[in-house]
Amino acid sequence: MNGDFNCRCPSPYVGKHCQLRCISLLGMEGGGIAESQISASSVHYGFLGLQRWGSELARLNNKGLVNAWTSASYDRNPWIEINMQRKMRFTGIVTQGASRMGSAEFIKAFKVASSLDGRTYTMYRLDRQTKDTVFVGNVDNDSTKTNLFDPPIISQYFRIIPVVCRKACTLRFELVGCELNVYSNTAGCSEPLGMKSRLLSDRQISASSVYRTWGIEAFTWQPHYARLDKQGKTNAWTADTTKRTEWLQVDLESPKKITGIITQGAKDFGAVQFVSAFKVSYSDDGQFWSIVKDDVTSTDKIFSGNSDNNVHKKNLFEPPFYARFVRILPWAWHGRITLRMELLGCDE
Repeated sequence: MNGDFNCRCPSPYVGKHCQLRCISLLGMEGGGIAESQISASSVHYGFLGLQRWGSELARLNNKGLVNAWTSASYDRNPWIEINMQRKMRFTGIVTQGASRMGSAEFIKAFKVASSLDGRTYTMYRLDRQTKDTVFVGNVDNDSTKTNLFDPPIISQYFRIIPVVCRKACTLRFELVGCELNVYSNTAGCSEPLGMKSRLLSDRQISASSVYRTWGIEAFTWQPHYARLDKQGKTNAWTADTTKRTEWLQVDLESPKKITGIITQGAKDFGAVQFVSAFKVSYSDDGQFWSIVKDDVTSTDKIFSGNSDNNVHKKNLFEPPFYARFVRILPWAWHGRITLRMELLGCDE
Protein backbone atom coordinates (compact mmCIF):
# COMPACT_ATOMS: atom_id res chain seq x y z
CA MET A 1 0.00 0.00 0.00
CA ASN A 2 1.13 3.51 -0.71
CA GLY A 3 0.80 6.24 1.84
CA ASP A 4 2.65 7.90 4.66
CA PHE A 5 2.30 5.77 7.79
CA ASN A 6 5.22 7.50 9.56
CA CYS A 7 3.76 10.88 10.49
CA ARG A 8 3.39 11.91 14.12
CA CYS A 9 -0.15 11.00 15.05
CA PRO A 10 -1.43 9.57 18.31
CA SER A 11 -1.71 5.77 18.09
CA PRO A 12 -3.51 4.08 16.37
CA TYR A 13 -3.90 6.97 13.89
CA VAL A 14 -1.68 7.28 10.79
CA GLY A 15 -1.36 9.12 7.48
CA LYS A 16 -1.32 12.77 6.58
CA HIS A 17 -4.92 13.09 7.74
CA CYS A 18 -4.23 11.06 10.91
CA GLN A 19 -6.90 8.50 10.09
CA LEU A 20 -7.13 5.07 11.67
CA ARG A 21 -4.72 2.57 10.15
CA CYS A 22 -7.35 0.77 8.21
CA ILE A 23 -6.14 -1.56 5.47
CA SER A 24 -7.95 -4.85 6.01
CA LEU A 25 -9.29 -6.77 3.02
CA LEU A 26 -13.06 -6.54 3.45
CA GLY A 27 -14.11 -9.90 2.06
CA MET A 28 -14.78 -9.94 -1.69
CA GLU A 29 -12.01 -12.46 -2.31
CA GLY A 30 -12.19 -14.23 1.04
CA GLY A 31 -15.97 -14.61 1.19
CA GLY A 32 -16.62 -12.25 4.11
CA ILE A 33 -18.90 -10.29 1.77
CA ALA A 34 -21.84 -12.56 0.94
CA GLU A 35 -23.42 -12.83 -2.51
CA SER A 36 -26.60 -11.21 -1.20
CA GLN A 37 -24.62 -8.02 -0.45
CA ILE A 38 -23.52 -7.55 -4.09
CA SER A 39 -25.80 -5.97 -6.72
CA ALA A 40 -25.43 -4.34 -10.13
CA SER A 41 -27.32 -2.24 -12.65
CA SER A 42 -27.33 -5.12 -15.16
CA VAL A 43 -25.76 -8.49 -15.99
CA HIS A 44 -24.40 -9.84 -19.28
CA TYR A 45 -25.59 -13.21 -20.55
CA GLY A 46 -23.06 -14.72 -22.94
CA PHE A 47 -22.78 -17.78 -25.19
CA LEU A 48 -26.40 -18.01 -26.32
CA GLY A 49 -27.57 -16.79 -22.92
CA LEU A 50 -26.06 -19.75 -21.06
CA GLN A 51 -23.25 -17.83 -19.33
CA ARG A 52 -24.35 -15.39 -16.62
CA TRP A 53 -21.63 -12.88 -15.73
CA GLY A 54 -23.32 -11.95 -12.46
CA SER A 55 -22.36 -9.37 -9.86
CA GLU A 56 -21.73 -12.18 -7.32
CA LEU A 57 -18.76 -13.31 -9.46
CA ALA A 58 -16.88 -9.99 -9.15
CA ARG A 59 -14.45 -11.33 -6.56
CA LEU A 60 -10.73 -10.58 -6.88
CA ASN A 61 -8.82 -13.54 -8.38
CA ASN A 62 -12.05 -15.47 -9.01
CA LYS A 63 -11.29 -18.52 -11.20
CA GLY A 64 -13.21 -20.39 -13.85
CA LEU A 65 -14.60 -19.90 -17.34
CA VAL A 66 -17.21 -17.40 -16.08
CA ASN A 67 -15.41 -15.56 -13.28
CA ALA A 68 -16.31 -11.86 -13.17
CA TRP A 69 -19.13 -9.33 -13.43
CA THR A 70 -19.91 -7.85 -16.84
CA SER A 71 -22.62 -5.27 -17.40
CA ALA A 72 -25.17 -5.78 -20.18
CA SER A 73 -24.22 -4.32 -23.58
CA TYR A 74 -27.35 -2.11 -23.56
CA ASP A 75 -26.50 -0.59 -20.13
CA ARG A 76 -25.26 2.96 -20.75
CA ASN A 77 -24.83 3.80 -17.05
CA PRO A 78 -23.48 0.61 -15.45
CA TRP A 79 -22.59 0.21 -11.79
CA ILE A 80 -21.83 -2.50 -9.24
CA GLU A 81 -22.48 -2.00 -5.53
CA ILE A 82 -21.65 -3.55 -2.17
CA ASN A 83 -23.93 -3.17 0.85
CA MET A 84 -21.64 -3.69 3.86
CA GLN A 85 -24.70 -3.81 6.17
CA ARG A 86 -23.11 -1.31 8.54
CA LYS A 87 -21.03 1.85 8.38
CA MET A 88 -17.47 1.23 7.21
CA ARG A 89 -14.30 3.19 6.52
CA PHE A 90 -13.10 2.48 2.96
CA THR A 91 -9.44 3.32 2.32
CA GLY A 92 -8.82 1.62 -1.02
CA ILE A 93 -9.89 -0.67 -3.84
CA VAL A 94 -8.05 -3.34 -5.83
CA THR A 95 -9.47 -3.93 -9.33
CA GLN A 96 -8.93 -6.61 -11.96
CA GLY A 97 -10.43 -7.43 -15.36
CA ALA A 98 -11.11 -10.85 -16.86
CA SER A 99 -10.95 -12.78 -20.12
CA ARG A 100 -14.26 -13.53 -21.85
CA MET A 101 -14.30 -15.87 -24.85
CA GLY A 102 -10.54 -15.34 -25.17
CA SER A 103 -10.83 -11.54 -25.25
CA ALA A 104 -9.37 -9.30 -22.53
CA GLU A 105 -12.02 -7.07 -20.93
CA PHE A 106 -11.50 -4.56 -18.14
CA ILE A 107 -12.42 -1.15 -16.78
CA LYS A 108 -9.86 1.50 -17.75
CA ALA A 109 -11.31 4.29 -15.62
CA PHE A 110 -14.05 4.54 -13.01
CA LYS A 111 -15.72 6.77 -10.45
CA VAL A 112 -16.87 5.88 -6.94
CA ALA A 113 -20.10 6.81 -5.19
CA SER A 114 -21.14 6.06 -1.62
CA SER A 115 -24.24 6.18 0.54
CA LEU A 116 -25.24 5.73 4.17
CA ASP A 117 -28.84 4.71 3.40
CA GLY A 118 -28.85 3.25 -0.14
CA ARG A 119 -30.96 6.15 -1.43
CA THR A 120 -28.82 9.30 -1.43
CA TYR A 121 -25.39 8.89 -3.04
CA THR A 122 -22.31 11.12 -2.96
CA MET A 123 -19.68 11.02 -5.70
CA TYR A 124 -16.10 10.78 -4.42
CA ARG A 125 -14.11 13.99 -4.78
CA LEU A 126 -10.73 15.00 -3.44
CA ASP A 127 -10.59 17.77 -0.85
CA ARG A 128 -11.52 21.18 -2.26
CA GLN A 129 -12.28 19.70 -5.72
CA THR A 130 -15.49 20.47 -7.60
CA LYS A 131 -15.26 17.58 -10.09
CA ASP A 132 -15.77 13.88 -9.44
CA THR A 133 -12.50 11.94 -9.06
CA VAL A 134 -11.81 9.58 -11.96
CA PHE A 135 -9.62 6.65 -10.90
CA VAL A 136 -7.21 4.92 -13.26
CA GLY A 137 -8.23 1.28 -13.62
CA ASN A 138 -6.69 -1.74 -15.32
CA VAL A 139 -4.52 -2.16 -18.42
CA ASP A 140 -5.12 -5.88 -19.01
CA ASN A 141 -7.42 -8.70 -17.96
CA ASP A 142 -5.44 -10.22 -15.09
CA SER A 143 -3.06 -7.86 -13.28
CA THR A 144 -4.40 -5.86 -10.34
CA LYS A 145 -4.52 -2.09 -9.82
CA THR A 146 -4.74 -0.52 -6.37
CA ASN A 147 -6.27 2.90 -5.75
CA LEU A 148 -6.29 4.51 -2.29
CA PHE A 149 -8.88 6.91 -0.90
CA ASP A 150 -7.38 9.88 0.91
CA PRO A 151 -9.54 11.10 2.56
CA PRO A 152 -11.21 7.74 3.24
CA ILE A 153 -14.89 7.08 2.49
CA ILE A 154 -17.29 6.59 5.40
CA SER A 155 -20.43 4.77 4.21
CA GLN A 156 -22.47 1.58 4.20
CA TYR A 157 -23.00 1.32 0.44
CA PHE A 158 -20.04 1.44 -1.96
CA ARG A 159 -20.70 1.82 -5.70
CA ILE A 160 -18.21 1.50 -8.59
CA ILE A 161 -19.22 3.38 -11.74
CA PRO A 162 -17.26 2.45 -14.92
CA VAL A 163 -16.29 5.44 -17.10
CA VAL A 164 -14.11 3.85 -19.80
CA CYS A 165 -14.17 0.11 -20.55
CA ARG A 166 -12.24 -2.10 -22.97
CA LYS A 167 -14.63 -4.29 -25.01
CA ALA A 168 -17.03 -4.50 -22.05
CA CYS A 169 -17.26 -3.35 -18.43
CA THR A 170 -15.87 -6.46 -16.76
CA LEU A 171 -14.64 -6.44 -13.18
CA ARG A 172 -13.23 -8.43 -10.29
CA PHE A 173 -12.29 -6.46 -7.17
CA GLU A 174 -11.52 -6.27 -3.46
CA LEU A 175 -12.33 -3.45 -1.04
CA VAL A 176 -9.82 -2.24 1.55
CA GLY A 177 -10.69 -0.59 4.86
CA CYS A 178 -12.16 -1.46 8.23
CA GLU A 179 -15.41 -1.63 10.12
CA LEU A 180 -16.30 1.27 12.40
CA ASN A 181 -17.56 0.95 15.93
CA VAL A 182 -20.68 3.13 15.84
CA TYR A 183 -20.15 4.23 19.43
CA SER A 184 -16.45 5.11 19.43
CA ASN A 185 -15.65 5.44 15.68
CA THR A 186 -12.76 3.00 16.13
CA ALA A 187 -11.84 0.12 13.85
CA GLY A 188 -14.19 -2.84 13.86
CA CYS A 189 -13.89 -6.57 13.54
CA SER A 190 -15.34 -8.64 10.70
CA GLU A 191 -12.52 -10.70 9.19
CA PRO A 192 -13.11 -14.27 7.92
CA LEU A 193 -11.62 -16.50 10.65
CA GLY A 194 -10.27 -19.26 8.42
CA MET A 195 -12.89 -21.78 7.33
CA LYS A 196 -12.61 -20.98 3.61
CA SER A 197 -8.90 -20.09 3.66
CA ARG A 198 -8.06 -23.26 5.65
CA LEU A 199 -6.38 -21.15 8.33
CA LEU A 200 -8.51 -23.38 10.56
CA SER A 201 -7.24 -26.94 10.24
CA ASP A 202 -9.42 -30.02 9.72
CA ARG A 203 -8.91 -31.15 13.34
CA GLN A 204 -10.41 -27.86 14.61
CA ILE A 205 -13.78 -28.72 13.03
CA SER A 206 -15.99 -31.44 14.54
CA ALA A 207 -19.64 -32.50 14.54
CA SER A 208 -22.22 -34.56 16.39
CA SER A 209 -22.40 -37.08 13.51
CA VAL A 210 -21.67 -37.53 9.80
CA TYR A 211 -23.74 -38.89 6.92
CA ARG A 212 -22.57 -41.34 4.25
CA THR A 213 -24.46 -41.29 0.95
CA TRP A 214 -25.68 -44.85 0.26
CA GLY A 215 -23.52 -45.88 3.25
CA ILE A 216 -20.38 -45.60 1.11
CA GLU A 217 -17.22 -44.50 2.96
CA ALA A 218 -15.96 -42.47 -0.03
CA PHE A 219 -19.12 -40.34 0.10
CA THR A 220 -18.78 -39.28 3.76
CA TRP A 221 -19.82 -35.67 4.42
CA GLN A 222 -17.10 -34.84 6.97
CA PRO A 223 -17.24 -31.90 9.43
CA HIS A 224 -14.10 -30.37 7.92
CA TYR A 225 -15.85 -30.24 4.53
CA ALA A 226 -18.05 -27.47 5.97
CA ARG A 227 -15.87 -24.76 4.43
CA LEU A 228 -17.57 -21.89 2.60
CA ASP A 229 -17.57 -22.46 -1.19
CA LYS A 230 -15.91 -25.90 -0.94
CA GLN A 231 -16.19 -27.79 -4.23
CA GLY A 232 -16.44 -31.50 -5.09
CA LYS A 233 -18.95 -34.36 -4.97
CA THR A 234 -18.93 -34.33 -1.15
CA ASN A 235 -18.39 -30.64 -0.37
CA ALA A 236 -20.14 -29.89 2.93
CA TRP A 237 -20.92 -31.34 6.33
CA THR A 238 -24.10 -33.41 6.51
CA ALA A 239 -25.45 -34.82 9.79
CA ASP A 240 -26.39 -38.49 10.03
CA THR A 241 -29.88 -37.70 11.36
CA THR A 242 -32.44 -34.95 10.82
CA LYS A 243 -32.80 -34.00 14.48
CA ARG A 244 -32.29 -30.77 16.42
CA THR A 245 -29.67 -32.51 18.56
CA GLU A 246 -27.11 -32.30 15.72
CA TRP A 247 -24.35 -29.68 15.77
CA LEU A 248 -21.22 -28.46 13.97
CA GLN A 249 -18.38 -27.14 16.12
CA VAL A 250 -15.33 -24.95 15.46
CA ASP A 251 -12.42 -24.77 17.92
CA LEU A 252 -10.60 -21.47 17.35
CA GLU A 253 -7.87 -22.62 19.82
CA SER A 254 -7.96 -19.25 21.62
CA PRO A 255 -10.77 -16.83 22.46
CA LYS A 256 -11.80 -14.55 19.60
CA LYS A 257 -14.34 -11.80 19.17
CA ILE A 258 -17.10 -13.33 16.99
CA THR A 259 -19.16 -10.81 15.02
CA GLY A 260 -20.94 -12.84 12.34
CA ILE A 261 -21.43 -16.01 10.31
CA ILE A 262 -21.94 -16.82 6.63
CA THR A 263 -23.80 -20.06 5.82
CA GLN A 264 -24.33 -22.04 2.63
CA GLY A 265 -26.03 -25.29 1.64
CA ALA A 266 -24.93 -27.94 -0.88
CA LYS A 267 -26.17 -30.64 -3.25
CA ASP A 268 -25.94 -34.39 -2.63
CA PHE A 269 -25.92 -35.88 -6.13
CA GLY A 270 -28.50 -33.37 -7.35
CA ALA A 271 -30.58 -33.20 -4.14
CA VAL A 272 -30.66 -29.62 -2.79
CA GLN A 273 -29.98 -29.54 0.98
CA PHE A 274 -29.52 -26.66 3.42
CA VAL A 275 -30.11 -25.38 6.95
CA SER A 276 -32.90 -22.79 6.87
CA ALA A 277 -32.74 -21.75 10.55
CA PHE A 278 -30.24 -22.28 13.34
CA LYS A 279 -29.11 -21.28 16.81
CA VAL A 280 -25.53 -20.51 17.87
CA SER A 281 -23.86 -21.55 21.11
CA TYR A 282 -20.38 -20.75 22.38
CA SER A 283 -17.95 -21.80 25.10
CA ASP A 284 -14.53 -21.00 26.51
CA ASP A 285 -13.72 -24.57 27.57
CA GLY A 286 -15.88 -26.84 25.38
CA GLN A 287 -17.89 -28.03 28.40
CA PHE A 288 -20.08 -25.13 29.56
CA TRP A 289 -22.09 -23.56 26.74
CA SER A 290 -24.13 -20.38 26.29
CA ILE A 291 -26.65 -19.82 23.51
CA VAL A 292 -26.80 -16.47 21.72
CA LYS A 293 -29.92 -14.66 22.96
CA ASP A 294 -32.36 -12.32 21.26
CA ASP A 295 -31.76 -8.82 22.67
CA VAL A 296 -35.47 -8.01 22.80
CA THR A 297 -37.05 -11.24 24.06
CA SER A 298 -34.03 -12.67 25.97
CA THR A 299 -34.90 -16.08 24.48
CA ASP A 300 -32.59 -18.18 22.29
CA LYS A 301 -32.10 -16.30 19.02
CA ILE A 302 -33.08 -18.26 15.91
CA PHE A 303 -31.11 -17.05 12.90
CA SER A 304 -32.51 -17.15 9.38
CA GLY A 305 -30.43 -19.55 7.28
CA ASN A 306 -30.34 -20.52 3.62
CA SER A 307 -33.07 -20.92 1.02
CA ASP A 308 -31.07 -22.83 -1.60
CA ASN A 309 -27.88 -24.88 -1.95
CA ASN A 310 -25.38 -22.23 -3.00
CA VAL A 311 -26.14 -18.57 -2.16
CA HIS A 312 -24.36 -17.16 0.89
CA LYS A 313 -26.48 -16.02 3.84
CA LYS A 314 -24.82 -13.61 6.28
CA ASN A 315 -25.93 -13.05 9.88
CA LEU A 316 -24.32 -10.56 12.26
CA PHE A 317 -24.06 -11.02 16.02
CA GLU A 318 -25.15 -7.79 17.70
CA PRO A 319 -23.67 -7.54 20.20
CA PRO A 320 -20.67 -9.76 19.36
CA PHE A 321 -19.52 -12.47 21.77
CA TYR A 322 -16.11 -13.77 22.86
CA ALA A 323 -15.36 -17.49 22.71
CA ARG A 324 -12.91 -20.22 21.79
CA PHE A 325 -15.57 -22.76 20.73
CA VAL A 326 -18.55 -22.00 18.49
CA ARG A 327 -21.37 -24.44 17.69
CA ILE A 328 -24.04 -24.11 15.00
CA LEU A 329 -27.26 -25.81 16.13
CA PRO A 330 -29.56 -26.58 13.14
CA TRP A 331 -33.20 -25.72 13.89
CA ALA A 332 -34.90 -26.16 10.49
CA TRP A 333 -33.67 -27.55 7.17
CA HIS A 334 -34.51 -28.69 3.67
CA GLY A 335 -33.59 -32.28 2.83
CA ARG A 336 -30.80 -33.37 5.14
CA ILE A 337 -28.94 -31.08 7.58
CA THR A 338 -26.16 -29.82 5.29
CA LEU A 339 -23.84 -26.88 5.88
CA ARG A 340 -20.88 -24.91 4.57
CA MET A 341 -19.91 -21.83 6.58
CA GLU A 342 -17.46 -19.09 7.59
CA LEU A 343 -17.12 -17.32 10.94
CA LEU A 344 -16.40 -13.59 11.06
CA GLY A 345 -14.52 -11.76 13.81
CA CYS A 346 -11.03 -10.91 14.97
CA ASP A 347 -8.36 -11.44 17.61
CA GLU A 348 -9.01 -9.10 20.49
